[in-house]
Amino acid sequence: QVQLIESGGGLVQAGGSLRLSCAASGRTFSRNAGGWFRQAPGKEREFVASISRSGATTYYADSVKGRFTISRDNAKNTVNLQMDSLKAEDTAVYYCAMRPVATLSHEWDYWGQGTQVTVSS
Repeated sequence: QVQLIESGGGLVQAGGSLRLSCAASGRTFSRNAGGWFRQAPGKEREFVASISRSGATTYYADSVKGRFTISRDNAKNTVNLQMDSLKAEDTAVYYCAMRPVATLSHEWDYWGQGTQVTVSS
């Protein structure tokens, strides 16, 4: 069993940066890929980025490519999302997720409770 807790959300002006962190409990962290999703009001949850178990492979949604960077620290059981050049359309609740192998679908085994990111224009 893996429990995920996100942190680092908040209010930022357009063009600014935020760093989200996802802390995972349990001994199986290194056996799971990590992912970030987001859900804006009135919209479906969408894939943002994923990272493989080793950290060697990453994927990004086109909307965040070049602005967001996903990383992980298997020694600290954390998956991070560095968000730069933020835009108003990045405003959403951001969720951390884990599963053995990354997928672009929503079929992830473990989810955090979410953290709000608000970008003012």
